[in-house]
Amino acid sequence: MLFDRKKNDEKTDAIHTEVKNGSNSDTASGISVDNEKGDGFQKPFVKSEAEERLVRKITYTIMPLVCWIIIVQFADKAALSVSAVLGIYEDTKISGSQFSWLGSLFFLGHLAFQPINSYLLQRFPIGRYLGVCIVLWGAVMLFTAMCHTFQQLAAVRFLLGLFEAACIPTIYLLVNTMYRRSEQTTYFGVVTMCFGLGSVVGNLVAFGISHMGTRLNIEMWRWNHIIFGAFTVFLGIMSFFFLADNQRSKLLRLTEEEKVIVEDRIQDNAVVRNMEIKKYQIWEALKEPRLWLMCIAAIGLQIQNGGLLVFSAQFIKGLGSFSSGESILLKMPGGVASTVGTILATFIARRTNQVCLTGTLMAGISLIGCIVLAAIPGGAVKLLGYYLSWASTGGYGLLATCIGNNVSGYTKKIFYNSMLVVFYTLGNFIGPLVMLEPPRYIGAMIGFCAGNGVAIICFIILRSLMIRENKRRMANPPEEEVDAREDLTDKENKSFIFRL
Repeated sequence: MLFDRKKNDEKTDAIHTEVKNGSNSDTASGISVDNEKGDGFQKPFVKSEAEERLVRKITYTIMPLVCWIIIVQFADKAALSVSAVLGIYEDTKISGSQFSWLGSLFFLGHLAFQPINSYLLQRFPIGRYLGVCIVLWGAVMLFTAMCHTFQQLAAVRFLLGLFEAACIPTIYLLVNTMYRRSEQTTYFGVVTMCFGLGSVVGNLVAFGISHMGTRLNIEMWRWNHIIFGAFTVFLGIMSFFFLADNQRSKLLRLTEEEKVIVEDRIQDNAVVRNMEIKKYQIWEALKEPRLWLMCIAAIGLQIQNGGLLVFSAQFIKGLGSFSSGESILLKMPGGVASTVGTILATFIARRTNQVCLTGTLMAGISLIGCIVLAAIPGGAVKLLGYYLSWASTGGYGLLATCIGNNVSGYTKKIFYNSMLVVFYTLGNFIGPLVMLEPPRYIGAMIGFCAGNGVAIICFIILRSLMIRENKRRMANPPEEEVDAREDLTDKENKSFIFRL
């Protein structure tokens, strides 16, 4: 075993030598150059053709399944919104305030499960764990179709949030684990983009259901939960058996050359899975201003997401004389706007290597949309404001990218991701409860404006802190490179340079 480890290290050193010698090559010579400037603090590196093939293999193996998980997760979560115009009020006799609580109870379950999720993520294989959770929340979707009272609906909404709580932190950790830091902006962008696609897919299915009527004496809103619940269970089974969750997974069928490249990639992204929960890494995270800036930015961006997600169909219906089906269709451009905003954020961040500044831009666009929603009484212009407000999705996705790029230590990274989701959840929990005074919801819109403003300030301060720390580290570089297998945090590893 010692001989194999030594041999592997020698191969890895050879790759590092090849990287250094080939740093001025270009794509014409068979080497792809990914030059990351980041205000002079980020190191250029090259990828061989073999590594490019490996990245494609990883992407084709995991991302289709990951994308469908996110799409269906968002559609399941948003099923309550379209139920509002598919007959849930009339069928279950719930009131408007009870509907608001159904929206918030989902996020209460989401919040309650995060501490447990952080523990289980480090104890079980990611793919198997996520697969079980998906099957469970799919079953809850099916049980929702059997509910007849507010109490029953409240219970299943809480359970839906409880089991869905595992999804986003697990996917974030998967991207952190499978991709280099320089690649993560793109793949976090893909994950976040799927939130918008989930809205489009969910609304397309709901629009079709709106023309079904009460087939088999089953109300339309119940059909929505049955269809998505059944597909979710199937997706969970697929994830349990076929989701590759680490770079050495047998599902990737790595060649000997690729196994060596994987070791170099693990060294780069500084994420090595281990079963030990290192409490000192959690305490270290809690004492860092970076964590709280990201969390505050997340809650600022997500208050509007929670409010508009739950009330979107009713909100749009109140802007004009729209039928239930038309209200569902008019929700779709919001999903498209969220997707386009995420693509734009990812593109700008990749081209400029400026994650925090791009996050500031997306929060600014969302702020403009919320100002329009607050100031304009009604009409097509207000719909434009509604669509612009979804740029906040791109801003939130960049917060996840910032964690992936700038946090090391396995326990610490899990904790950061979980805290981000906790504050994401708090924002979404608060959102439906502030949607008062219909149809304009003036107070809520002003609150959404303030949330975007707070997020902008957090992005700017976060970037300033990382610039200052980078300057200090570049002025006093360590003598030896740290081995990622030591599982050091970004604070312990003085050669770790933050990506801005």
